[in-house]
Amino acid sequence: MTKLNDVNTTDIVDAIRLGCRTMSNLFNADTGDIPFFDIVARPEAKMSYCPHTSEAHVPGRFLNAMLTAEDIVGIKLDELAVEKLTRAAFLAYEGTLPLPLNRNEIGGRPVNFGPHNLREGFHALYALVKYRDSQPARKLAEAGIDSVFKYWDPSDGWDYQRLESEHEIVVDKPSTFLSGLSRSIGPLAKYYGATDYGPALDLAIALKEKAIDEFFPEDGAYQEAHGVHCHSTTCVMSSLAQLADLTSDSRLLNRVKAFYDNGLWEVRDALGWSIETLLPGEQYGRGEANNTGDILETALILGRWGYSEYYHDAERILRGHLLPSQLRDVSFITDTPNPENEDGRRDVANRIKGAFGFPAPYGHQPVNLSLVKFNADIVGGTVASLCEAYQHVTCFERAGHWVNLLFDHETTDIKVESPYTHSALAITLKRPGPLFLRFPPWVDLAALKYEGVTGRPRESNGHMLFSTPPINRAIIIEPPLAEQEIRLKNPAGTIRVRLEGDRVTAMDNFGADLTFFDSID
Repeated sequence: MTKLNDVNTTDIVDAIRLGCRTMSNLFNADTGDIPFFDIVARPEAKMSYCPHTSEAHVPGRFLNAMLTAEDIVGIKLDELAVEKLTRAAFLAYEGTLPLPLNRNEIGGRPVNFGPHNLREGFHALYALVKYRDSQPARKLAEAGIDSVFKYWDPSDGWDYQRLESEHEIVVDKPSTFLSGLSRSIGPLAKYYGATDYGPALDLAIALKEKAIDEFFPEDGAYQEAHGVHCHSTTCVMSSLAQLADLTSDSRLLNRVKAFYDNGLWEVRDALGWSIETLLPGEQYGRGEANNTGDILETALILGRWGYSEYYHDAERILRGHLLPSQLRDVSFITDTPNPENEDGRRDVANRIKGAFGFPAPYGHQPVNLSLVKFNADIVGGTVASLCEAYQHVTCFERAGHWVNLLFDHETTDIKVESPYTHSALAITLKRPGPLFLRFPPWVDLAALKYEGVTGRPRESNGHMLFSTPPINRAIIIEPPLAEQEIRLKNPAGTIRVRLEGDRVTAMDNFGADLTFFDSID
């Protein structure tokens, strides 16, 4: 059994930076620098083109993540990589229909249309409009929205016959509405937020109505109609939360919350690990970091709306699963013979370092599975979720400073030194204002002692309120990181997890290889 090193990072910015580096390395020189889709690390290291996703899917994930990271986190991007992604994204729109299409073969024209990829197409165009003020992207996005209204109806669905006859395309029909067009709700909401283009919001709300009517009941129960592709379930959930946040729709957010509290547990565990597919088969039991990212994003929105306990779920997801699952130690990956000199077999280990993929809670290789994968689209999806987490660590609003996640963090307003990386929690404010400091539920608030501030703070809705905190002087608190043991339900069996605070110190792994944590004896 191999225990990997340097995987349990607690630095969100470092994980984002490394993920952006990874995405900048995943272009296929044999296909005109179209990004790879399929990435296998073991048993045979290789990266491959996919005729259903490489143009229509991956560029949107990458552009959304990388341009967001540049804007929010200040990551310096490889501009050549951004140019390649932009060309790849526009290539998907060079067919006869202003919606993202894929090529059947290298050198062919885009002909494969899958409603599943509309989310990624809109993500590409949204990112280019918002962060690069791209007028061609704006024109394509708005023509694409018009095309959806032309060929899709909430009652009857897509008019596939007209699509195929009028545009000479091949349609890859999704198994359910949830795995198709409804996935676009999130990027449509983002596009409206960036442009005020009303039809984008109109389409997002039409999709929302159908989604909640058929898939997200008031009691939050999981529906068999969701299908077997769990990322579609989680990304529509997070999309609905984004739309509720944009439109201040508390009823919609409560519908999301009901599902988060109930049905979501059919596909997740207490650390945020989420199964990739419910379809029995050779790969049943592996997770998908995309799903975990969607769960994280939803928790962050619920936390911002005043449900502070969801910030605790978000922090445990980050510390207990998402950050440890990033591929950092690549020593187990070896290049394979490459007699054809394929780009997809060159320097695979170095190029995919920083990727996210299909882990178990305990490691990269779920027990009894031979294949270890880190598909390219998952890198983009997860990095975008980490960017959202970065924005929620602290914020300054009308009511004052908020510290929601206990990570090291510094802005022009505040500096936070985490108790996980320092001997104590230290908060230094750089501008006046009340301070709301969230503590996790395992902290005994009555026993806390404070240095650098007079009087005791007031407890308010999961946060401790310091009404007149000092400026440019640290408030120091020493919350002991409580030791706990929890149990996870997993297809491989019950998994015991030992925690120090919300950091995993040991976990059952069934003797699997490539593990993140020490094993519980």
